[in-house]
Amino acid sequence: MIPSADMSTILNRILDTAADNLRIAKILVQLGLDPNNVTYDAIFNRLLEIFLHNITLANLLALIGSIFFVATLLTQTMVPLRVANMIGCAFFAAFGALTGAITTFLLYLLMVPINAWRLRQMLQLVKMARGATQGDTSMEWLKPFMTERKYKKGDVLFKRDDDADEMFLTVTGRFLVNEINVELPPGRLMGELGFLSPDNKRTATVTCLEGGHVLTITYEKLLEIYFQNPQFGYYFLVLTSQRLLENIARLEGIIAQNKITQPAAHQSH
Repeated sequence: MIPSADMSTILNRILDTAADNLRIAKILVQLGLDPNNVTYDAIFNRLLEIFLHNITLANLLALIGSIFFVATLLTQTMVPLRVANMIGCAFFAAFGALTGAITTFLLYLLMVPINAWRLRQMLQLVKMARGATQGDTSMEWLKPFMTERKYKKGDVLFKRDDDADEMFLTVTGRFLVNEINVELPPGRLMGELGFLSPDNKRTATVTCLEGGHVLTITYEKLLEIYFQNPQFGYYFLVLTSQRLLENIARLEGIIAQNKITQPAAHQSH
């Protein structure tokens, strides 16, 4: 005789199996399939029928938009990402317009010019950075990514051996590099060597001789721009190398001048 506990377990299993079968049968019926005659061909044909029945122009546009959205997730650099995002948003906006979903339409329609504006900024950044390597050392192309900061006469922007985490671009005022007694005019970079040095330390002290303002950008933001567009990174390194060579040439000129003046001083004695 089967114990009552075992009989209860068997009955529960039978009920669970029946319930599972009923759920499966219900799903098959909802899909338009015969639960008693389920074959791979029947399932494929039914799914194809459902797919073809639901493919409207609006759904096709949404599908294409989804493909471009997935492309943005797989893209590693910013320019192709912005292009794919713009195209995807345009298709989603068209989907919203055809289905009457005003919120969807307005959302994606608004994202198209935003992406276009950011794409234009990035392309202009690369173009002007390329110009910098051909002799135009203006840093105007970095301004959209920088924030303004004001200084008064006597302020110290940074000291030698301080930890460095941002780069400066002079706009107005007068600034002095103390160690080499060189005044920086508007439009000059300060603090870029700290970005390139392994320990991110300041290589000189800069003070404000006359009140003015500068633009700043953090090294973290520079790295972000670099990884978004490695081409920018190349042009930035070329430009900073030019700045470094200018400093070396200036120091060589000072040394040469000292060598000329020292013998003349000895002869006068």
